[in-house]
Amino acid sequence: MSSFSILVGKLVRGASRLRGGGSALPGLVVEKIDPDFIRRTLSTLPLGVAVVSGTNGKTTTTKMVVELLEGQGLKVFTNRTGSNFTRGVAAALLGEVDLRGRLDADIAVLELDEAHAVHFVKLIQPRYALLLNVLRDQLDRFGEIDKTTRLLEQIAKATTETVVLNREDPRVASIADSLSGPKVAYFGLDASLRSTFPNDDEMRGSRSEAIAAAQPADVVLTRVAETEADFLVDGTPATTGLKLRGVYNIFNAAAALTFARQILGAKANRTALFESLSNVEPAFGRGESLTVNGAPLELVLVKNPSGFRLGLKSFAAHGYATMIAINDNYADGRDMSWLWDVDFETLSDGVDMVTGVRAYDMALRLKYDDVPVGDVLPDIPGALARFIAGSGTQPKRIFCTYTAMLAVRRELSKITKVEVVS
Repeated sequence: MSSFSILVGKLVRGASRLRGGGSALPGLVVEKIDPDFIRRTLSTLPLGVAVVSGTNGKTTTTKMVVELLEGQGLKVFTNRTGSNFTRGVAAALLGEVDLRGRLDADIAVLELDEAHAVHFVKLIQPRYALLLNVLRDQLDRFGEIDKTTRLLEQIAKATTETVVLNREDPRVASIADSLSGPKVAYFGLDASLRSTFPNDDEMRGSRSEAIAAAQPADVVLTRVAETEADFLVDGTPATTGLKLRGVYNIFNAAAALTFARQILGAKANRTALFESLSNVEPAFGRGESLTVNGAPLELVLVKNPSGFRLGLKSFAAHGYATMIAINDNYADGRDMSWLWDVDFETLSDGVDMVTGVRAYDMALRLKYDDVPVGDVLPDIPGALARFIAGSGTQPKRIFCTYTAMLAVRRELSKITKVEVVS
């Protein structure tokens, strides 16, 4: 069955890529005809499976972990497109296995959606798990953030060797109390940086007790600058240059360093880890920089109030033409009321274009913060064309929800070089 299912899956994958289709379709097909495909394939890896989950930062953090491990000489399989359902993992596997189902890798590092990860860990238990945060994301899907915490807890309980937790997020840190089998390690922030990264309760005006603040962290982020950062690794300071943009990405670098060190154990080469980290480029749509009309155009993914706030804080508005693209499709979350918890005053110079399904909701929100809006056009292709034409050679920045980001990248691929991720 395995050779037949893999052949069918590869044929569907090839046809899908020719049509410009989604990356998950071949995985959906192979899941239907061969439900044991993922477990059978990944169970052969010498170092097993490492899972990255949480509300924000999964794609960039997974990319960092992969590059850190590859810098140590490991062969790593990953679902690099960011398709983080089980069907996305299956689709990524189809691109890597031979017709006998053999995967040439030492370890799998997988980004998994919080809800789908619960199903994945029933197929195969991860040896390692990294749990990043719990923020208000797609509340119409998960109901409330405590439910998201419980989903992450199930991932942790299924992990056989090591769970890495964010000690600054009380909900994530509390998961340690329910664990008896796996080892627990933490990544964290210096006290001077905690106000920069409020947890969800603090952002809404109430302070949660930092229940894990006293826990020693394997890696602590101590300073953030525009192109470098300082870390404490086992109490020893280190400074590294970074190509990553955004304070949230740099905090996730502490998570990636911790996770890689736990996977590598005593074999970890500290110098090589920081060299790899310094060369990590942003994941697609996560501070990704393209070139349009000879000028940079940055794409910044925004999914919830904390992420949008940190995005605005990370990227100075002055000197940039700005567009905001807001959709409310299933992958974005239907409930856009969270936009009212974001402070947009840093955009006081104005937003040139607002687009997407919820363009008028976004424009209204900006009006309440006295942010001038140049134009509102819900049609993303038309809005993007007008935005680019109107801003000329000025540097550009687009803040966008997930499906809006995919639509923007699709249009940009027609006029400039865009990394193919399908």
